[in-house]
Amino acid sequence: MADKRRFDLFADLLVTRFPQATRVYDVAGGMGKLNEALTQRGRTVTTFDLRHKHLPVQYAQRPFTLEEPCEAELVVGMHPDGATRIIIEYAARHGLGFAVVPCCSDNGMPYKPWMRHLADVARDAGLTAVEEVALPMDGRARVLLGAPR
Repeated sequence: MADKRRFDLFADLLVTRFPQATRVYDVAGGMGKLNEALTQRGRTVTTFDLRHKHLPVQYAQRPFTLEEPCEAELVVGMHPDGATRIIIEYAARHGLGFAVVPCCSDNGMPYKPWMRHLADVARDAGLTAVEEVALPMDGRARVLLGAPR
């Protein structure tokens, strides 16, 4: 069972690590619970997902692509499944910080090699200060963070 505190814990980490980022893209954000948590912390958030049922938050009911116009200062994903890599690539393309909490790989890799691979993708794309930290919660709690040069 997923830790019910995960959205608040991730939101707290994001506002601490990226205090200047007030506009956030939440990719593959499901119902918008991370959006809600970040909005409560003074951020302007757009959640991208295909869900029809979601919280009353700013929501873009469409896939997130590299061509999405950039109106954010940070791009994030809490268990974004197949969107994990695009979050990193989008951040690199637009010179943004990023934070992802991957739950599974999109290529069948085991979890630890997948995390190392994602860090390499970020560094190869030109993002610096790439690091892995842990949220104090049950379940997939490893966060990969990065920032532009």
